[in-house]
Amino acid sequence: MARDLAIDLGTANTLVFESGRGIVLNEPSVIALNEKSGDVLAVGHEAWQMIGRTPAHIVAVRPLRKGAITDFDTTQRMIRLILQRVGVGRFGRTRVVICVPSVITAVERRAVTEAARRAGASDVRLLEQPMAAAIGAGLPIHEPIGSMVVDIGGGTSETAMISLGGIVSIKAIRLGSFEIDNALQAFARRHHGVAIGERTSEEIKIAIGSAWPVENEMRAEIRGRDLASGLPRTFVLEPGQARGAIEEVVAAMVESVLDCLSEAPPELAQDLIHNGIHLVGGGGMLRGLDSRLSDATKVPVRVVAAPLEAVVLGAGRVLENFDSLSGVFMGSRGQR
Repeated sequence: MARDLAIDLGTANTLVFESGRGIVLNEPSVIALNEKSGDVLAVGHEAWQMIGRTPAHIVAVRPLRKGAITDFDTTQRMIRLILQRVGVGRFGRTRVVICVPSVITAVERRAVTEAARRAGASDVRLLEQPMAAAIGAGLPIHEPIGSMVVDIGGGTSETAMISLGGIVSIKAIRLGSFEIDNALQAFARRHHGVAIGERTSEEIKIAIGSAWPVENEMRAEIRGRDLASGLPRTFVLEPGQARGAIEEVVAAMVESVLDCLSEAPPELAQDLIHNGIHLVGGGGMLRGLDSRLSDATKVPVRVVAAPLEAVVLGAGRVLENFDSLSGVFMGSRGQR
């Protein structure tokens, strides 16, 4: 049976949209492997639970890093398992739209396409994540109006100005919310002499992380391993300390938005005074980031209604209006 699927292949999470059904899968982009046998032990949420908790011969890895495929074979296996999980066999007729970062190279594009085909897809199209996010947010991309989207994912931050169905200016950096997690881990080691894991740093980011002073700030009690003694230790992290720890990463994100704005035609930039900038992605949910960006750009910044799902919902809308929106794919006329 022919099936149409849209996949947001993110560094942090993978979401799948099926035409006529909506979002059918939302899992972390993690796969657990037994290095001795080569067997896949788990994928998605189950594999994410294993991060930092496995014996030496079992590894829980993210096959995509900074928006790029770091391990083709593992990525292919993960895509195949994802398609199997939503009921796609290797011999069906499945049209797949895959959302990818705009920073990926031609080689990486071919790797993603080939991985999906080997996993069972018969027709594979690639769509840049900022374009998909703009469609998912309901922005008027085909009108002669400037619409700006800032998509901050796990491994990349992308800012795009869109008008008349195409990307007019774009700025993308291989830096995202995972770098925020890494910055918190480095701060804990450097200032408190405590090692904390990937999952703990993500929990800190969600609990007290911010890019701008916000109301009702709270301190957090952090547990980790003392680097000197090797024993468990607890310390208290203040919101201001967390904000300072991630400042360098946040500043780079803000600078990329300003760079994209500076390259946009003046008439389109003026539209933002009325329409504002739209913030999507998991990293876009960092508290105070909208205020920080608004202060830097002097235009309104809004977090869209469904920031985590905007990209895959946009790709799903393209699937359901395939003929009228086919010009937005990478490699289409007018597109990158």
